[in-house]
Amino acid sequence: MTTPSPVQPSRRDRANALRFLAIDAVEAAKSGHPGMPMGMADIAEVLWNDYLQHNPNNPKWFNRDRFVLSNGHGSMLQYALLHLSGYDLSLDELKNFRQLGSKTPGHPENFETPGVETTTGPLGQGFANAVGMALAEKLLAQRFNRPELAIVDHRTWVFMGDGCLMEGISHEAASLAGTWGLEKLVAFWDDNRISIDGNVEGWFTDDTPARFEAYGWNVIRDVDGHDADAIKAAIEAAMRSEGKPTLVCCRTTIGFGSPHKAGKESAHGAPLGKDEAAATREALGWPHPAFEVPQEIRDAWRAGNAGLVREHQWGQLFDAYAARHPEEADELVRRSHGDLPEGFSADADAFIAKLQVEAHGIASRKASQLAIEAYAPLLPELVGGSADLAHSNLTLWKGSKSVAGDDADANYVYYGVREFAMTAISNGLALHGCFIPYDATFLVFSDYARNAVRMSALTGARAIHVYTHDSIGLGEDGPTHQPVEHLASLRYIPRNDVWRPCDAVESAVAWKAAIERTDGPSCLVFSRQNLAHQARSEAQVAAIARGGYVLKDSDGAPELILIATGSEVGIAMQAAAALGDGVRVVSMPSTCVFDRQDAAYRESVLPKACRRRVAIEAGVSDFWRKYVGLDGAVVGLDTFGASAPIEALMPHFGFTADNVAAVARAV
Repeated sequence: MTTPSPVQPSRRDRANALRFLAIDAVEAAKSGHPGMPMGMADIAEVLWNDYLQHNPNNPKWFNRDRFVLSNGHGSMLQYALLHLSGYDLSLDELKNFRQLGSKTPGHPENFETPGVETTTGPLGQGFANAVGMALAEKLLAQRFNRPELAIVDHRTWVFMGDGCLMEGISHEAASLAGTWGLEKLVAFWDDNRISIDGNVEGWFTDDTPARFEAYGWNVIRDVDGHDADAIKAAIEAAMRSEGKPTLVCCRTTIGFGSPHKAGKESAHGAPLGKDEAAATREALGWPHPAFEVPQEIRDAWRAGNAGLVREHQWGQLFDAYAARHPEEADELVRRSHGDLPEGFSADADAFIAKLQVEAHGIASRKASQLAIEAYAPLLPELVGGSADLAHSNLTLWKGSKSVAGDDADANYVYYGVREFAMTAISNGLALHGCFIPYDATFLVFSDYARNAVRMSALTGARAIHVYTHDSIGLGEDGPTHQPVEHLASLRYIPRNDVWRPCDAVESAVAWKAAIERTDGPSCLVFSRQNLAHQARSEAQVAAIARGGYVLKDSDGAPELILIATGSEVGIAMQAAAALGDGVRVVSMPSTCVFDRQDAAYRESVLPKACRRRVAIEAGVSDFWRKYVGLDGAVVGLDTFGASAPIEALMPHFGFTADNVAAVARAV
């Protein structure tokens, strides 16, 4: 007698496992977003089971596909996918959805959950991150692949909803992706026509497919997002696309399967409720209790075992590559580990020491360009760009080659006037790995990019954000272009290092520190106007990297301390000369780094016994109160600037040695 073969779970069974894990987790948390996971489960099931190249046993496998959930409020879809596929995400973690200390926070966080590539939630940014990741794959493939040895060969898949497409950043990023021809990028649009306020027909009537076609994308229209065969056909077509990224337009029903909430905004951001969850179980034929997935359905999710095979096969390919191209293989391994080339630190220190001896007064934006010229030839992983200000930000260097072409050493991005997407794409490049990206604009326009800078810090992206024209010192362009509150605002972002150097030497140190930092972003802030070169001892040069140091000291214990950054350090030095002995000048290019120093070092620079302190910076004054205390003063700027030459602006707003000396005497 032959034993009948067990009935294999259907695709809908596998998708329903995703749906009900999401429903149950949201119910347990009493908060969350069940509608999107219910609506996109069929798409996710096909992609993850049939196409996604990954290894749950090694979430950081180099040649894995990158999956980005741009509509990050639907995080339980990703957690259910990771759990069922075999990642280190237990059922207990799903039961602890949105609870303190769990690996399943309300929105995906790359530093909390294995298998999550980037932190998403602010709509549209995940999509822009994905563009950066796809650009990284393209550049690495151009640099390292050889005939029949395509060791860099992976795709970037992104899920996004109507909200992502309403955000302006999606326009910026999609336009660039089309221009760059990122054929390994595939985006799935969850076209359910619902957002929090209801049916989007009153506020989102764009012809989205036509929009993406105009951007140079391959667009696959009118895909039934609940038909596995239609989804498979669309993915197959996307994978055949050459020279273009692909948008798959999936018509779905939010809250699919819910008898009373499907297709309604009530399914978006709140638990279904006990009764509706039970009704959905009945409607979809899912008789299992909360958080229970039958073993045969779990067995059907075999990505873990397949992943081992994928990585093993790729390992054999890489071994063959390394045998033929050992130098390139070593470079790729080094870059994938985030290590800098051997000797970089020593070479950078030698450049800094040479500057201290030979430098003269130049704008710190020019000093920044000199640092790039010195460091970039040592760092093939350094890829830079500017938001249509390359010749003002001075981010180009002799070896710059546009990423828009197919040069193996492409390393420069012309972003156009797209500050927000530029910064989010840089985050994607950094999070992909193998690159240290830098981007640039005027400091005042960091406002356009601020949330992406915040996400740099939150994700720990190793990105460098360059900002020039840092104060009223830029002159005639006036208050629209003169930053006032921006330095303080950037410094208040946790884990975001902000540097405002006073001359070429501090600029080179700031660049070195940013390049060597591995756990987060750095903002490098530079002047338009020339800055005086400061004399330093070898010990003072070494101390710059600590964020703040004594640039000029009194013969004995200081009676007054002047603290300054950037262009105002020169003013502080002039004021100190006028005030005579007893004055210490502290240059503090990075308050963020200085605050991380041990208490003994901070006390050696700013002794508590000296309460007479004056801070000088061409920005809002309140930030500096923590350094000068109640007994001190701040020469700052608590109004907007004005349009005039710098020679008129600086004295008008009190940034002169005479005024600083007068304030100091009053203190």
